[in-house]
Amino acid sequence: MMPTTKKLHLKILFSILLLSAFFSCDKKETVPVTGNRTSNEITCISMSHIGGTLGEYTIVKITKDSVFAEKGATANKTHKEWASSINIDTWKRLISPINVNDLDDIKSSPSQQPVDGIDETFQIRTPAKSHIYVNSFADTVYYRQLQQFKEQLVLILPKEYQ
Repeated sequence: MMPTTKKLHLKILFSILLLSAFFSCDKKETVPVTGNRTSNEITCISMSHIGGTLGEYTIVKITKDSVFAEKGATANKTHKEWASSINIDTWKRLISPINVNDLDDIKSSPSQQPVDGIDETFQIRTPAKSHIYVNSFADTVYYRQLQQFKEQLVLILPKEYQ
């Protein structure tokens, strides 16, 4: 059994890891020749599962041209990474279920980490805004589009990162 201070340190570490993962989406974006960007254009999506008794984490970041995944556990100090380029058709297929007009309506739920649960977090970036959701699977109205995104993502990720 871990002392309470060690659990607190692990939870702080997870929070820092989660925040750094979400703010690390690649900012090198090409501007169209016309110079016009729509605020409805998705530029980056991050999804993570972080928490549990061993401090497990899986983080996936997707941009128009690449996907990066990392996975590990702090308790046993494991960490592995995978990256791959993707083409524009794959990107379009991944983001097609997401209705940008609904992003402000998706509801988050409380964190499950305080009870050694695992939090599912999404960040969806557009030029106008960064949308962050924690445990939004409880949102029976709008979560379906995120679930469909996850189903598309499974088709390109190696099994160990799903």
